Amino acid sequence: MHRGKGMKFVGDSRITAEQKANLPKDYSEYPGRTEAFWPNFLLKEWLVGSVFLIGFLILTAAHPSPLEQQADPTNAGYIPLPDWYFLFLYEFLKYQYAGGDFIVFGALVAPGIAFGALLLAPFLDRGPDRRPTKRPIAVGLMLLGFFATFWLTYESVSEVDYAQRGEDYGVSMEAEEVEIDTEAAGYEIYEQNCASCHGGNLEGTGSYPALLDTQLPADQIKQIAQEGIGEMPAGIFEGSEEELDALAAFVTNPTGEEEGSEGGEEEGSSDEGSEEEGSEEGSSEESEEESE
Repeated sequence: MHRGKGMKFVGDSRITAEQKANLPKDYSEYPGRTEAFWPNFLLKEWLVGSVFLIGFLILTAAHPSPLEQQADPTNAGYIPLPDWYFLFLYEFLKYQYAGGDFIVFGALVAPGIAFGALLLAPFLDRGPDRRPTKRPIAVGLMLLGFFATFWLTYESVSEVDYAQRGEDYGVSMEAEEVEIDTEAAGYEIYEQNCASCHGGNLEGTGSYPALLDTQLPADQIKQIAQEGIGEMPAGIFEGSEEELDALAAFVTNPTGEEEGSEGGEEEGSSDEGSEEEGSEEGSSEESEEESE
């Protein structure tokens, strides 16, 4: 049975009488306009993807992400930053009509319109030409979105002092090596009143300072606990006077090491040295008497 232009089928079915191998078509009649997906186009995509992947791995190895403090929902002093691919939206929300009372417009409406325009660009400009000059709507929307994202990201990065953030929110490796005396009388009081801001190991969190190496006397620590200082408001500590004394004693000596032990050893060694000097003087006097 013959149908079409020289095509042969089996009976009334759509099965062709001649089976041919599934080979790519010969595109020599249309040079530069199309090509076979396998393996020509797919091989190019793999090569380009491999180059970008290797470059991205080298970039992450050369400039690793900064290690900040662990997430603490009770720390109100920490100012988080979004990932780099959301920094443009983070900067956009700083404008007058995109944040504050207009936060819904800045966070949902405006980005929705922008991304919706990019999604509709192929449908709005359906011309067959591939030259940018022949596709003004699609190319214009893409360039507008690219430059807006690039500029907002640049503005956001330029205003952030990452070195200062590293000092304020960086992980203190020394604090992890210090062994806190959890058996001390003031440790439980510290956990109830101070650990949410200054950390469980006195390492400090966010803009709240570390208390491990504080040189303040116990009286000043008690005064700060009651009256506050800087960003710390007054009235944080509501315990008794005995609990306040135990808290101050723990903060001044969180490791529980006995103070003056080294001094006692030095005094003991000096006493032993003086005894040795005295014995030497006595032996020299005895030897002088025997000689006489």
